[in-house]
Amino acid sequence: MCKSKKKLSTQVMEPKQKPRRSSSSKSPTAAKKLSSLNDHDHQSSLSTSQNLISPNGSTESFILNNLKNSQSWASSKSSHHSLTSLKGVLFPEQPHIYNFTEIRSATQNFLKDPFSSSSTSTSWRCVLRGQEMVVIQRKFRRPMETDELVDQVAMICRSHHSSLIPLKGASVSGNYIYLVYEYTQGVNLSEALRNRRNPNFTVLSNWISRIQIASDIAHGLDYIHHSTGLGLGFVHNHIKSTSIIVTEPSFHAKICHFGTAELCGETPSEIQDPDSEIKPKKSPELKKCGSKGLKFEGTRGYMAPEFQWTGMATVKSDVYAFGVVVLELISGKEAVKYEFDEETGGYVRVSVIETAVKASEDGGVGLRGWVDKRLKDSYPVEVAEKLVRIGLECVETNPNNRPDMGRVAGRVSQMYLESKTWAEKFAPLTDFTVSLAPR
Repeated sequence: MCKSKKKLSTQVMEPKQKPRRSSSSKSPTAAKKLSSLNDHDHQSSLSTSQNLISPNGSTESFILNNLKNSQSWASSKSSHHSLTSLKGVLFPEQPHIYNFTEIRSATQNFLKDPFSSSSTSTSWRCVLRGQEMVVIQRKFRRPMETDELVDQVAMICRSHHSSLIPLKGASVSGNYIYLVYEYTQGVNLSEALRNRRNPNFTVLSNWISRIQIASDIAHGLDYIHHSTGLGLGFVHNHIKSTSIIVTEPSFHAKICHFGTAELCGETPSEIQDPDSEIKPKKSPELKKCGSKGLKFEGTRGYMAPEFQWTGMATVKSDVYAFGVVVLELISGKEAVKYEFDEETGGYVRVSVIETAVKASEDGGVGLRGWVDKRLKDSYPVEVAEKLVRIGLECVETNPNNRPDMGRVAGRVSQMYLESKTWAEKFAPLTDFTVSLAPR
């Protein structure tokens, strides 16, 4: 957790008129996009240099003003009037860059109880500019130029999809970036499926709620891969059951951490083509855990084989993680866990992928025994078999054999319609169940 080392300047200064340049001269890009604001100081400054934001840098904060139309600001008599005027200029969908002092104030100088915490990030639920937000602190994974970061923030903040939790803005201090997301009421998918206090209970107790969640995730991930940034594909790199919020009471799914991979430098600077073929890298390019090179992070059970080998997140590694989540939805089981083996006296690793493969090899009887018992056999068997098949296709070892998310989203949507038809016909008759399938 990083604290600001010096007082920052946050007053808006009216842009000075510059002499006109000839058409052949180029204007600096950073001067168009960056300015500094200071809530406590009355001295103004305007930065026109391109900074390098890297894990070894010391950039404290930056402010984005990416106005589409050229507007002249009326001169003000006080800094308070300037700040008020600036707020009126920004549009609701304009990406916000938050002053680091705002982040510190909202999190009570980072002394507020964390909303969640892991080895790589910490988040706080707080109020920023009158709205309830979640601030996530993450460390930069590679050097990033200011222009690259500004463009990524602008593009991600302009992207909207019903299955994504929107990014509202960001702030930078030292080696860390603070991502501000809209707070969404609900519970993550892992907790919705597996209640620690009562393992026999789940809020997702019917098939329609689960196929609805699968459809929402598929369409959200398809949007990230194909529709973000006018056809340029992004990578999520954090698809897992704990990164998906199930909203109440509609039981729709929303994907968290949209844009984290790009803004933290977890992906290559070149945006990927979702339809390009994945070529595995050679082992000498890997970095040892203790080296100073770029280290990768992942969640056990969701990492694709090539990601473990190269450390490079791709759209195909997202597809792999989606497949694992689909198998979790159907079975209610964890992606990976360790069970005690009475014969050996040790613990055995059990993967949801391995159990799904075995169940599918055993045919319909095997799948019925593998599907979550809490559904009480009240689901369309053919649709469930198709969804298992999609999940297994997504977790193929060869990334080039995994389907594209656009195709997956279309197939899952068709399964949702088939499930709705099944529910309208047979749901009134499924208050009780008679099944001869082995359990």
